[in-house]
Amino acid sequence: MRGERRSCHDEPVDRRIDYQPLFSSVTAEDITAYRAELAARQGGASATALQVISWVVGGVVVLVLVATIVIPSLIAAGIAIADGQPLAAFIPAALPLVMIIVAAFVIVGAVRSRATLWPARVRMHRFAAANGLVYEPRSAAPTYPGLIFGLGSSRGVTDHFRTHDGRYLDFGNYSYTTGSGKSRTTHRWGFLALHLDRSLPHMVLDSRRNNGLFGGTNLPSMFSKDQVLSLEGDFNEHFTLYCPREYERDALYVFTPDLMALLIDEAAPFDVEIVDRWLFVYSSRVFPLADPATYQRLLGIVGTVGAKTLSQTDRYVDERVGAFAPNIVAPQGQRLRRGVSVLGIIMIALFGVAWIASVVSSFVE
Repeated sequence: MRGERRSCHDEPVDRRIDYQPLFSSVTAEDITAYRAELAARQGGASATALQVISWVVGGVVVLVLVATIVIPSLIAAGIAIADGQPLAAFIPAALPLVMIIVAAFVIVGAVRSRATLWPARVRMHRFAAANGLVYEPRSAAPTYPGLIFGLGSSRGVTDHFRTHDGRYLDFGNYSYTTGSGKSRTTHRWGFLALHLDRSLPHMVLDSRRNNGLFGGTNLPSMFSKDQVLSLEGDFNEHFTLYCPREYERDALYVFTPDLMALLIDEAAPFDVEIVDRWLFVYSSRVFPLADPATYQRLLGIVGTVGAKTLSQTDRYVDERVGAFAPNIVAPQGQRLRRGVSVLGIIMIALFGVAWIASVVSSFVE
């Protein structure tokens, strides 16, 4: 499993990270300037023009609602009071007004949310600039080979950072939707992607800490249980390791005791995937905006787990390929075999039994 030479690789991340920009003050002028810069970079209208248009449209909508719903409702309520009608008579007239009030609270909440969003984005932009990163508030979905990517529709990345030179690193929030109509669901993840030097077998570390109530995985894919590999110590209390059959030695070559210790210390709340030339870290909750502790933890994972993975695998060779230069894994090791959920099978079986029982009872009647 060792090649003929040692590859050279860049450090995954500079340990001298400046977090001060995440604590900096942001003025209205800073937000306007950043939004104008962002709009110019994306080839769209200026942020100021868009803001003016949104305020004008919003004002017109409010005036129309007041003229067509609020005022007639108040008039109707006044007439009902003058006629001495019972309280129940006020409900039809007051209902539209209540709906307007609820909508107003929703709008105010959205405005307040956006009021905190843009200062956070300015701080993230400053943080990226100070640390040799590129910050993007929103961008198209990446074509990574990881488990959460390529699923569903309406895929996209928000508030993410990437390197623009050296070793490629990308972290941020990812979302996609599945289903349609009332069953439409949006799935949101925090992710980190680090590019590796060597192609490695497909391996997944399913964190036990973020599993469901009955121990089911939170990952969007299930894997065949005969691919589970138990490791020494208390590692199995934190992660379930999946590796392709007949690649157990390869997995032990990668997951040495020191790397296992780093994973427990640094990445226990997260799921980890190694596939092709990528190391992915997944969070079932999105990463909070401009949070220094979150970024410190993510970059700490890169500086420890990522760095150790790189050094541990920089001479890896799949014995089934037999040569260092191709830098590939044999087909049988490239992807884990998918499995089925035991809970899902039970639910389907119960549904089938209930359906058969209902059919039988209809015939008996």
